[in-house]
Formats: sequence, C-alpha cells, structure tokens
Amino acid sequence: MTRQAPNHARTVPLRPVTVRPMTARPGPVRPAAAAPPGPAPAPSAPASAPSAPGEPLWRDLVGDVLRGERLAQERTLKDVAEAARISVPYLSEVERGRKEASSEVLAAAARALGLGLGDLLARAHGELVRVTGRRPGAVRGRSGSSYDGLCLAA
Repeated sequence: MTRQAPNHARTVPLRPVTVRPMTARPGPVRPAAAAPPGPAPAPSAPASAPSAPGEPLWRDLVGDVLRGERLAQERTLKDVAEAARISVPYLSEVERGRKEASSEVLAAAARALGLGLGDLLARAHGELVRVTGRRPGAVRGRSGSSYDGLCLAA
C-alpha cells in the first residue's frame, strides 16, 4: 500500500500575525482549530519594514524617481495618470511607495513621463546606490563573486 501525503496547502502570512491578549469572557469555551500537519510557516517581516537596516524598499525608490521626474516636468498627477491610462489615486500611491506596481504600470508611467522602463530602473538603481552609499561593484553575491548590475524579477 502506498500512503499519500495529506492535501494541505501551506500558507505564508504577508503581514505579521498580531497576538491579542486573552480576556475572560462569559459563555462556552470553543476549542481552537487544529493547525494542519507539516512545517510551520516562517515568520515574515512587516510589509513596510526594509529588508536590512539602512536599505530602502524598491517601491520607495521607484516612487521617488517617478515623483521627482513628474515634478521636474511641472506636471500634475492627473496629467501623468491620464497619459499612462492609470488612476490618479493609484499613481499617487505608487509615487509614495505604498503600492508595488507591476512592470506594465511602471512602463506606462515611465512612458507618460518620456522615459523608458530601463531609464526608470537605472535611475532607481542610481538612487539606491546614492542612498546606501555603496558602489555597485562592491556588492558580493552568494557565490562570493562580485557583480555590477541590477536584476528585477516580477
């Protein structure tokens, strides 16, 4: 006979789970739901916290570049959002680093500002280097070799 593994999905929380203190309440006590068998999900960092001290989030860098270019061109959010065919509130949230925009949205916003997606990413990379004070070639990969470039996977 073959034994099949239980068909349970493993979930990883996107936001940290907050534990509320237990308070005594009148009424029947209900048993807690049993956790599915298998390894417990790894704790995740808060969505708004940088991955390492002193390193900004990518969405903040891209948002700063978009906003800086828009202001340098003296254009309004409405003007750029209409040209990019995205909503004004969404563009505002992208500029403020509150939304992780897709590559399509970033490309549309960049085009609306007269930039290519590569230009936007290169400027964000330059901002990352400026903010962290690191030279691009000074970063070491897992294998120990140094690299000078930018990789974005979506």
